[in-house]
Amino acid sequence: MVTSPAPERIVIATRESRLALWQAEHVKALLEGLYPQTRVELLGMTTRGDQILDRALSKVGGKGLFVKELETALLDGRADIAVHSMKDVPAELTDPFCIAAILEREIPLDAFVSNKYASLDELPPGAVVGTSSLRREAQIHAQYPYLGVTPLRGNLDTRLRKLDEGQYDAIVLAAAGLKRLGLGERIRGTLPAEVSLPAAGQGALAIEAIAARADVRAWLAPLVDRSATACVLAERAVTKALGGGCEVPIGAYAQIADGELFLRGFVALPDGSRFVRAELRGAPADAEAIGLRVAEALRAQGAAEILSQLSTH
Repeated sequence: MVTSPAPERIVIATRESRLALWQAEHVKALLEGLYPQTRVELLGMTTRGDQILDRALSKVGGKGLFVKELETALLDGRADIAVHSMKDVPAELTDPFCIAAILEREIPLDAFVSNKYASLDELPPGAVVGTSSLRREAQIHAQYPYLGVTPLRGNLDTRLRKLDEGQYDAIVLAAAGLKRLGLGERIRGTLPAEVSLPAAGQGALAIEAIAARADVRAWLAPLVDRSATACVLAERAVTKALGGGCEVPIGAYAQIADGELFLRGFVALPDGSRFVRAELRGAPADAEAIGLRVAEALRAQGAAEILSQLSTH
């Protein structure tokens, strides 16, 4: 509990998918624990990203589609904060918004889910893997060129239903979402970072606010997780420097061990035919600088050519 002046009321803007609501309820419970006198309310909203289910996100404007409506609620004062999956937040946040807090991180790795097979290695040639992510698609193509990869949209329950109906032999999704919704038993295995390097911010929860609202930032300060924040800042620095969104197969993953931050990143073509990788270690306090240096190392290996090739498609 916090002794500083508690707000009377905090309104949280959230998407209405089951996972988004779980995340908002989680933040609500944390805030109620800190400020027992405060009324914490949810403002549920449907975003463009939730409405467009027949096309790949990369074709219709990317991750920002999941945050725009929530940001409007922050701007017009209907909400004080918005809760997002960090990996849905565009690398470049426009004024007047800021990420006011990054919370403790759930497992950041990708999960392999299948009713018939235990791992990617077990899948026979021609088996179909579903994923919503060009990043996962590129890595699967590069390492398992004999597998088919097809787009998979919809919320978590929809994706699992499509797998259960036999539309896919396996699907790959973020392990964090499955675990948060109590669906951890569906995970046949988590894919090590060497097989599927996660997206920047994967598994982390972000709380967005209006940057000028110092009161909101003070309320949220006790929820900030320092090591998750350093890792996510390093990862997002890579994608921001390279101009990558979900339209680009780009991965960035940082871990802290023994006081040292270890960051890995890659850029690839969706078919896995071109792949550049870089990694760097350093102090967590230098997280963003480490991210920029990894982005530079990727550029030196031809990342810019890969990205310009993608932008002409």
